[in-house]
Amino acid sequence: MLRQISPALGEKEGVEAVSVGAILSDYQRVRVENVCLRLGLQPLAYLWRRDQESLLSEMISSGLHAILIKVAAFGLDPEKHLGKSLSDMEPYLKQLSQKYGVHICGEGGEYESFTLDCPLFKKKMVVDAVETVIHSADAFAPVGYLRFTEIHSENKDSDVVARALPHGSCPCQNAIDKMTEEVEYADQAQDNQQEFTSNCDLSCQRGHDPSPSCSPRSSKGYQWISGINGLQSKDPGIQGQTTAAFTQLQSELDSRGWKLKDIVLVHLYVSSMEDFVSLNTVYKKHFGINPPARVCVQAPLPAGQLLQMDCLLHDWTEPLDEGCFHQREALHVQSLSHWAPANIGPYSQAFRVSSKGPQQGKVVLLVVDESVFCAGQIALVPCIMQLVKAGTRTQARLSFSYVEKVLEAVISSLTLAHVVQAHCYTTKHQDIPIIRAAWESMLRTTEEEKTQAAATDIY
Repeated sequence: MLRQISPALGEKEGVEAVSVGAILSDYQRVRVENVCLRLGLQPLAYLWRRDQESLLSEMISSGLHAILIKVAAFGLDPEKHLGKSLSDMEPYLKQLSQKYGVHICGEGGEYESFTLDCPLFKKKMVVDAVETVIHSADAFAPVGYLRFTEIHSENKDSDVVARALPHGSCPCQNAIDKMTEEVEYADQAQDNQQEFTSNCDLSCQRGHDPSPSCSPRSSKGYQWISGINGLQSKDPGIQGQTTAAFTQLQSELDSRGWKLKDIVLVHLYVSSMEDFVSLNTVYKKHFGINPPARVCVQAPLPAGQLLQMDCLLHDWTEPLDEGCFHQREALHVQSLSHWAPANIGPYSQAFRVSSKGPQQGKVVLLVVDESVFCAGQIALVPCIMQLVKAGTRTQARLSFSYVEKVLEAVISSLTLAHVVQAHCYTTKHQDIPIIRAAWESMLRTTEEEKTQAAATDIY
């Protein structure tokens, strides 16, 4: 069915992308992303993880006219609130959010809305008659909805045309502009363009052992397999070496009782970032849904070697206590959004490994042990996936802010203050003080700077 739909969408209708309205729902976003990628379409999620209060105000001010057609939350009454517009309900929804934690945009299922008109519509919808249906007459949170019995469309004034958001109102661009203004007041290090030869470069020139190596397995079940390469390939190209590298990796995994699904983080080094797309065509064949997090950087590899992989694997070594269970979760956002850069390769923004068990004498589950592994971030403008035109300080702060957004999306209480180990790569050695200062500045402004999660490690 998808094969039949794809040509019609792309060639006949000219469809290039599909927009999803998910704000917090991974289920909704992931389903749309999976279908889009199979059809060769770009998923768009420009509402993803937006601040709901500002988002609702933005939608109303942009000319969107929507009414509530279902309510199912404490404080919302079918008899009072069904049929009211979002603009009428906005002040009350803010009150409910402050008092009871109700999602202002109804992301928790508190209400459903129906759009009657917006700037993109050529005609507007007019409701002539409705019925109110009470699904549940709960004393505290009654559930009810509207059934439209008569509705028609009307032409709009000819001078009313579709209008985009005003220039400069892009949420992520606004954040970048604000960040740029802030760093303009900071001292800028002198821009030195002299060549710098790193110790890594020298060591690569002196010699290289092509055989993979393994670290001892830790007490918590972690092990590194490093130095995976494709030098044994008869094809000297990037795809041939990548294929050979995965053959070598699989052999190393088999000999130690591991599987590909046990990989939680990959450090991928390439001799040229121009090989990025070609490499990914092979890489993605080996990882399906919920791939491991990945860091990919260009490095001075030995002559003839186009890539190297270092893989961190994990499996639980201790037997489970009664009532406990293990969990592995991936955050894999492939949609363009205003939140953080989409993953343009087959890897997750973050990979979470945790063990959970019941609290003594209670049904509540407690996290016994937990680790979060994050992918690399660079200073892209998320909505267009282009590198920001700014200096080192802004690029560093922007990259760190994306890391923090990813952490918050995985566990809402996580901040940069919980980071145990971080690697930052720069193209200029003299920029290290600038980057370090940006990191320390971000930590100082973090709300939970002095808070340490009891058993959470982030790499």
